Amino acid sequence: MPGMETENSNASRAEELKQLANEAFKGHKYSQAIDLYTQAIELNGENAVYYANRAFAHTKLEEYGSAIQDGTRAIEIDPRYSKGYYRRGAAYLAMGKFKDALKDFQQVKKLCPNDPDATKKLKECEKAVMKLKFEEAISVPESQRRSVADSIDYRSVEVEPQYAGARIEGDVVTLDFVKKMLDDFKNQKNLHKRYAYQIVLQTREMLRALPSLVDIVVPEGKHFTVCGDVHGQFYDLLNIFELNGLPSEDNPYLFNGDFVDRGSFSLEVILTLFAFKCMCPSAIHLARGNHESKSMNKIYGFEGEVRSKLSEIFVELFAEVFCCLPLAHVINEKVFVVHGGLFSVDGVKLSDIRAIDRFCEPPEEGLMCELLWSDPQPQPGRGPSKRGVGLSFGGDVTKRFLQENNLDLVVRSHEVKDEGYEIEHDGKLITVFSAPNYCDQMGNKGAFIRFEAPDMKPNIVTFSAVPHPDVKPMAYANNFLRMFS
Repeated sequence: MPGMETENSNASRAEELKQLANEAFKGHKYSQAIDLYTQAIELNGENAVYYANRAFAHTKLEEYGSAIQDGTRAIEIDPRYSKGYYRRGAAYLAMGKFKDALKDFQQVKKLCPNDPDATKKLKECEKAVMKLKFEEAISVPESQRRSVADSIDYRSVEVEPQYAGARIEGDVVTLDFVKKMLDDFKNQKNLHKRYAYQIVLQTREMLRALPSLVDIVVPEGKHFTVCGDVHGQFYDLLNIFELNGLPSEDNPYLFNGDFVDRGSFSLEVILTLFAFKCMCPSAIHLARGNHESKSMNKIYGFEGEVRSKLSEIFVELFAEVFCCLPLAHVINEKVFVVHGGLFSVDGVKLSDIRAIDRFCEPPEEGLMCELLWSDPQPQPGRGPSKRGVGLSFGGDVTKRFLQENNLDLVVRSHEVKDEGYEIEHDGKLITVFSAPNYCDQMGNKGAFIRFEAPDMKPNIVTFSAVPHPDVKPMAYANNFLRMFS
């Protein structure tokens, strides 16, 4: 029967593609693995394993929305296939949706009652949900919350005589102090709490005074550097400064969000960026990323790291300061810089972004959410987000936004790119990502963009990862999440 033969040859070719995809996955080539699993699915769309495997690859690329869809499809094809629930549960977990994750792990346990791994993960999930319920029960409503910053007087914090690290004399953060601090950090020494308080509180004052959309002017003949996600990779941050010079009035930078989480030197990164801001406010500009939020920091390591290296009160303090970070920047009225991307509606003006009340945890929808979470897509129009938050937008959306606001270019970050950057949407959109060999396993380069005034043409510089002390990424992350990564 010819039809039967075609079916069989499709099925065997699909299996070959699955094997190739598995190999790509093992080599950390997750995008390639997704393409190959997709080809296998096109030949044989009723195999639950292909969907579950593709879900795992999506999870590795932080495309949790797509992973949930694939897990759901695997479950629809075979409701007794435990891996489908497992993969979907892990994606829910990565998004902080613990209650949804719990339901899936309960199902895994039901299907595999004697599997010790399933039992362990279910227990951890139950613990996480209990903790969440407890935190919700004791939390104070936003309107009644008092600022933790207002209760701290850093001058009253005593510095022990045996402390040999960097010191701020008086109120002024100097370049000498910053260099000494960087040296201490390089040697894995901590900064004294007194000076950490001083830096964070002074930065808070500066950030609070800024609008939600900041205009930057680069004078003729001068240059300006934009960096993407750094994600706690402190030694790679030092390498950027090695390659491109320290931040100063004549060598200004914009760091475009996601300073923390994932990498296990996030505290060093954030204190470095904040210290430069205190030293010279025009030397460094900082934008909020989707990881400058409580829910992300709780899961991806920053909260645990701050608790371990400083104290509980700093966890609250950083959460407060992150709510003061601006959401976007415009350079020389030409270049729009934002962490995530554009919007689910047309006609958004720069004045609408300026008008956002940003002093809060990021909402799950609306302009602020989309600025932090959205991603470009190759096809025109708009589509659902592969992350499960925000949306995907096409080149036509980018073009219209630029035209309506009299701008030339969108620069955004938020996504790992093999070369550290990608130019899309007919050259109108550039993604820049500055964490090379992300999470010590992606093998990508990092990049930054230098703009020279007045023409503001982007000059992209790429670089490779440098060695760092043997502290693994996610070392301080939520235990439960580490079990799945």
